[in-house]
Amino acid sequence: MATLHATAEPAQDPAYAIAMAQFNAVADRLDLEDGLRALLGASKRELTTHFPVKMDDGSIRVFTGYRIQHNLARGPAKGGIRYHPQVSLGEVRALAMWMTWKCAVVNIPYGGAKGGVACDPKNLSLGELERLTRRYATEISILIGPESDIPAPDVNTNARIMAWIMDTYSMNVGYSVPGVVTGKPVDLGGSQGREEATGRGVAIVAREAMRLLGKPLEGARVIIQGFGNVGSNAGRILNEMGATVIGVSDSSGGVYNPDGLKPSEMEEFRAAGGRFCDYPTHKCITNAQLLELPCDILIPAALENQITAKNAPHIRAPLIVEGANGPTTPEADAILAERGILVVPDILANAGGVTVSYFEWVQGLERYFWDFSEVTTKLERVMTQAFTEVAALSQREGVTLRDAALMLGVQRVAEAIRLRGVYP
Repeated sequence: MATLHATAEPAQDPAYAIAMAQFNAVADRLDLEDGLRALLGASKRELTTHFPVKMDDGSIRVFTGYRIQHNLARGPAKGGIRYHPQVSLGEVRALAMWMTWKCAVVNIPYGGAKGGVACDPKNLSLGELERLTRRYATEISILIGPESDIPAPDVNTNARIMAWIMDTYSMNVGYSVPGVVTGKPVDLGGSQGREEATGRGVAIVAREAMRLLGKPLEGARVIIQGFGNVGSNAGRILNEMGATVIGVSDSSGGVYNPDGLKPSEMEEFRAAGGRFCDYPTHKCITNAQLLELPCDILIPAALENQITAKNAPHIRAPLIVEGANGPTTPEADAILAERGILVVPDILANAGGVTVSYFEWVQGLERYFWDFSEVTTKLERVMTQAFTEVAALSQREGVTLRDAALMLGVQRVAEAIRLRGVYP
């Protein structure tokens, strides 16, 4: 009987095409039943909304937003909300699917979801951003809730935006519901360590991957593409672990110094509104050039499709740790594997954020909050355990870390579906 493959629609979206190619490959390897393959290859729910926002000059602009729940077999939906001009239905579908596997890889009881609004927040005033957020939150309120779907920060969103979503949802139901989002300010029930959690998770698995390669982290040269929340925290923590950051970038371009950069200074410069292309004393280089510079650890922490068949032959890092979602195409993966470059996949490498979001959710339910040390200790345990399981499966099956992580994640979700059965 012919094998049934889920289709990647819309085919034009590269992120979704990558997600489906990855899923179909691992479904073949796991020999998934046709019914399970079809179910896991599709989203459970998809909401597209076109909503008006009053701008500061009195005009009305219509924005498009999405909230997609991929699978709920292992628990409530979990996934961030991003604000970016390139947000699309296909991209959000891909991100929701990756969230399903990510939660399963680190073995937390969530399903995957994602949301986003197609906008450029840099061109919005604070008031416009708040009005957009509150209207979007109202539109997706039919899906989100503390027991059903819990958003969190993602690209260009933060604790303040989560506070607006929490307040909007609470006003609509008539009482405070802190658990409707994670990544909130600590004063509203957020968790210690949440803001840096994704970056800390990246640093932890980078350390573990260097051990797997038999190389010391002390003195390792690190390049980070995308020095936002994830990249900057990963850089700072790796620096504290003894590594040396030699290159960073933002959307304007990158800064490179083989003798080392100070992550704290770079973070201060970025936080003050500076562009790395304008950084004093250093020559600006492009993001494309940055990826191909020699280093020990390369961390793509920007957007999807950064390492492709075009530049993969020129990557000079023996280790890539994916801080972003979907930064490497399947074609590039094959090239990197052939060249012996170790890639720690996104669904493992950047799972620190959703892990501490889970901690925040648990703390909120218990109304008992942990200190920073307890949060980071628990995160360390979860991330190292997940890396150990994925690395062991990789070695046992003779597959890449990405294939092993996907096998582990998909298998856990498939088993949950088998145990639950099909309603009715």
